[in-house]
Amino acid sequence: MIRHAVVVEDLVCRYGAIPALGGVTLTVSSGDFLGIVGPNGSGKTTLLRAIMGLVSPERGSVRLDGAEVAGISPRQIARRIALVPQRPHHGFGFSAFEIVLMGRTPHLSRLSREGEADLAAVRRAMDQTRTWHLRHRPVDELSGGEQQRVLLARALAQTPQVLLLDEPTAHLDIRHQVEIMAVAADLNAEGLTVVAALHDLNLASMFCRCLVLLHEGRVVAAGTPEEVLTADRLQAVYGAHVEVRLHPATGRPFVIALGGQGDRAAAEN
Repeated sequence: MIRHAVVVEDLVCRYGAIPALGGVTLTVSSGDFLGIVGPNGSGKTTLLRAIMGLVSPERGSVRLDGAEVAGISPRQIARRIALVPQRPHHGFGFSAFEIVLMGRTPHLSRLSREGEADLAAVRRAMDQTRTWHLRHRPVDELSGGEQQRVLLARALAQTPQVLLLDEPTAHLDIRHQVEIMAVAADLNAEGLTVVAALHDLNLASMFCRCLVLLHEGRVVAAGTPEEVLTADRLQAVYGAHVEVRLHPATGRPFVIALGGQGDRAAAEN
């Protein structure tokens, strides 16, 4: 029997009068690598924040391993699920090791200090993200890709059951984009459930086992990359003329943008 790590049912969220999610329902099974894709403003970040319990829904529910998020304390949520945010990180002089050690906070009581198990968790997380050699470096002096791997290590130091990645490849060059996604794929292969909000459809297709396509706060498609990434659907959602082909190296769908729908119409006249 497949165990569901995350279940979202009929989730409605607003920011004041602005709707963000309009009745989203989805299930993430344990061991999944799920990519959440969609245009800017489609609700990807809001969905991740709702799963973390950081956004209070107007309607609907989120369950983690069968338990309602609304009834779980923030500390308990942070022991089960970790979020790597998309906003640039400012370390304020902390070393990479100190940043990753902060991931152990949910496991410590208010007055306790880190023990051997905590230090071992930090070492393991930094080894998994290939950041141990950066441990003494001030995080503000690291490159964007190195900073992102350090933030990923901090999330792993929480020893979560589910890892949420919010635009983990934003502002990174191609090399660092692939490095981050490859680390996530390795972690998933070891059994960690991964949910990633991604702007790049081709990275999502290459690394994710299944995709959810959001548009204006609603799920318009869910399934394998082959099922979700069709030319007609992407043209309708993104308003761009695209072609979808199978990549010769990966065998996965590869999206080629050919211009906006207006550009296409003008070219045909």
